Amino acid sequence: MDYAARIAKEINIRPGQASAVIELLEGGNTLPFIARYRKEATGSLDEEQIRRIQELFERLLALDERRATILKTIKEQGKLTPELQKEIEKADTLNRLEDLYLPYKPKRKTRASAAREKGLQGLADLIIQQARTNKNLSQLADPYLSEQVQTLEDAWQGARDIVAEAISDDPEIRRIVREKALQWGNLSTEKIEEAQDERQVYEVYYEFEHRIDRLRPHQVLAINRGENEKVLRVKVNLPERDWRGAVTSRFRIDSISPLKEQLMSAMEDAAERLLLPAIERDVRRELTEKAEAHAIQVFASNLRSLLSQPPLSGHSVIGIDPGFRTGCKVAVVDRTGRVLETGTIYPHEPQGKREEALFSLVSLVKKYQASLITIGNGTASRETEALVAELIEAFRKAPKGVNRQDINYLIINEAGASVYSASGLAREELPGMDVSLRGAVSIARRAQDPLAELVKIEPKSIGVGLYQHDVDQKNLSGALDGVVESVVNSVGVEINTASPALLTHVAGIGPALAVQIVGHRNENGSFRKRDELKKVPRLGPKAFEQAAGFLRIRDGDEPLDASAIHPESYAAARKLLKLSGVDMRSSAEQRQQALDALRNKKSMPELAKELGVGVPTLEDIFEQIIRPGRDPRLDLPAPILRSDVLKMEDLVPGMRLKGTVRNVVDFGAFVDIGVKQDGLVHRTQLPPGNVLHVGDVIDVEIVKVEAERGRIGLRFV
Repeated sequence: MDYAARIAKEINIRPGQASAVIELLEGGNTLPFIARYRKEATGSLDEEQIRRIQELFERLLALDERRATILKTIKEQGKLTPELQKEIEKADTLNRLEDLYLPYKPKRKTRASAAREKGLQGLADLIIQQARTNKNLSQLADPYLSEQVQTLEDAWQGARDIVAEAISDDPEIRRIVREKALQWGNLSTEKIEEAQDERQVYEVYYEFEHRIDRLRPHQVLAINRGENEKVLRVKVNLPERDWRGAVTSRFRIDSISPLKEQLMSAMEDAAERLLLPAIERDVRRELTEKAEAHAIQVFASNLRSLLSQPPLSGHSVIGIDPGFRTGCKVAVVDRTGRVLETGTIYPHEPQGKREEALFSLVSLVKKYQASLITIGNGTASRETEALVAELIEAFRKAPKGVNRQDINYLIINEAGASVYSASGLAREELPGMDVSLRGAVSIARRAQDPLAELVKIEPKSIGVGLYQHDVDQKNLSGALDGVVESVVNSVGVEINTASPALLTHVAGIGPALAVQIVGHRNENGSFRKRDELKKVPRLGPKAFEQAAGFLRIRDGDEPLDASAIHPESYAAARKLLKLSGVDMRSSAEQRQQALDALRNKKSMPELAKELGVGVPTLEDIFEQIIRPGRDPRLDLPAPILRSDVLKMEDLVPGMRLKGTVRNVVDFGAFVDIGVKQDGLVHRTQLPPGNVLHVGDVIDVEIVKVEAERGRIGLRFV
């Protein structure tokens, strides 16, 4: 099979591009490396296109592997005809391949196989052929009677069982009926009478019917969960005309044949007992696969946005992991994330030591000159927010002088903090610290650098998805790991400060080498040049090639090491700088002016040829010389810092506020507007073509407030 041509046609690229990507992948190159540093080979395909090529290539390999197994199995049975082999070789989907294989697939004992063992295949063939004969049914069946088949009815029943299986196993019938079901079938659900659904989670599906081709992914996943929890009964309904037409097109009834009733009876039995249940399973599986793929894509998109949130550097931060009975855990970290102090306050019931808690927080703010307080969004979050708002107000009202402090707060999504707190990584990073306090440290650090902190947590525990526990966990993990890898390499990693958790996701490194790099750094001091990576045990030439461009060394011996320029292009970069008359220690403005002047003298193709690189690589070198190692996250809006609390009772329809998108799902986006409950911007309230992402700061208008149900309806403005 020409994989490159197939892939190119499917995703609308040139076959040469697909071929180049396949060759690079098979050569052990990582996806981020190919996307960033092999643009000339791929025609500047982006990361998503390369990932799609990789997925399709793996799928086609798996299809061919299955094809080879099927051909081998049928050949060993002595049933592989030239026509069948041709059909199998041209099958382009797994469904089609399995349909062709079904009649030859070894089965458990069935009614049809039992009938064949009793010698009734010949009688079944007569039914299928719709033989025209003057003999009656008794005369036709009599030769097939034996000790195993003692009555005429036994003979006809066995023959019909064989015919029913032949009908159900027919590849064309399967294909046609499946297509009809996916296009015209209905899916219906009803509540199981004795089922318990106390919170009425599945109320909308108690009596539900919908065209299969119009079902939305979140509906499919909700129905699946309701069925798994034994609350819902689910059925796929297909009009009789759709399956009957497919069957009679392959097994024709002859009105003159005395065997027409036998064939009609076999058709009914095939449909009810074999064909339609099998098609229902196929349809449910296809719906689930598509819904899961969509849910994983949504989760991955949300995760990318969350990891890409801009860091709030330059703050000493007090992180608070709120709670009632066990108190609020507090951690203070300096501008680099180093833990300065931890403790517990008890401002809420049952202890109710509010004044004591305020005094403790005031002392910490003064002692460490904290400028930001981060609060986890879990239990007691809004009560703690009120406490912090009171603290900030006190500082603002204080007379000018030493007691006055400019301070704000930020609500942090704490999903996964408890997972991190109990992990081996947390024990290594924060040895001797109580598990409950580690969560507060994580909440503080998440504001300073969300990416560096969130990579320490299993992606699916971060909580920006929908039905993430219901989808295929292997596919989910693969997609989310890919997102983490993509964002980490897009941002770049400072090798002299990065944790093993962050280094793990750099292209070409992985967990084992990350530990080796940190160990080497601890033993030998900071890396001064990228080339020194080659001294790290077990970090070979291939790993260096893949990783070097994504690792940064600021204030090192080689200024280019602070950029995303790959060492393989240093010669070209130095020559470009020489032609421009500047160096990396010149100001950004000087470098910009010099490069612009050079570009006015020579075209990019001319320069690229002179420097011995491709035009895409040269464009990247230009960008990096002007803004070396620029963090793409800094181009996004910063989180909203707050100083006072808004209550749900304060909200009225028509009020306009700024909010932060916390989660994006099929039916809309949940937005934090500074009250206890996130509001929902329903998809019908979004302008056409407008796409929201986690972390976006947007203007919204209050549409509806249902305080008793804790619901806030918003409109994007």
